[in-house]
Amino acid sequence: MPDTRISELVRGWVDGWVVSRGSSDPIDEPWGWTIDVGQPGHVARHVLPEPSEGDVRKIVAATSAPGTWLKLFAEEQAVLPWVGPGWRLDAPGFLMTCRLEPERTEAPDGYTLTRWTRGGLSRVLVRTRDGHFAARGQIAHVGDGAVADQVECAAEHRRRGLGGLVMRTLQSTAYEAGARTGLLVGTPEGRALYSSLGWTVRSPMTSLYYEPSDATR
Repeated sequence: MPDTRISELVRGWVDGWVVSRGSSDPIDEPWGWTIDVGQPGHVARHVLPEPSEGDVRKIVAATSAPGTWLKLFAEEQAVLPWVGPGWRLDAPGFLMTCRLEPERTEAPDGYTLTRWTRGGLSRVLVRTRDGHFAARGQIAHVGDGAVADQVECAAEHRRRGLGGLVMRTLQSTAYEAGARTGLLVGTPEGRALYSSLGWTVRSPMTSLYYEPSDATR
């Protein structure tokens, strides 16, 4: 895959994420984008593909609403000194990409797989034959790209290949819809799975949210 500026990859991820989560359209900012999410613990998020100390400090100084998030595409040790009291560190993330191709998908014995697409968003659900939840994921189609999101597996069904099944199905579904590049932000736990499926880490992401204590309000 040819090298692409991180800001372009992050914009592709943002465009898919808002479709996946049903949030507002991203608002262009000099430093990146603001997204209104509208949930009690996630009111809005500011996404900075190439964060600078000056920009981060300005955002932090102007933030008073709990549930405001920062998504900074940089190592946490570089950006943590730029935020003050009330900002809490979430799990690290990794911006990853892959070239999408058709995939062979078949649920293992004892499981069934269902997939459907609506409004540019495809979902995959894996259940036991008795109908119990086992794994899921979704992927948003945006142009020739697709953003995988909310991939999860029930604890009692892990290490049975279901995460790989979900991802391969999502990737193949996106390819069938015309997408050729996959994007996601993975957790440390998901990174190994995605890497085994051909995904490449392009940038670390530091995630912070504003939850001030009474002393910092």
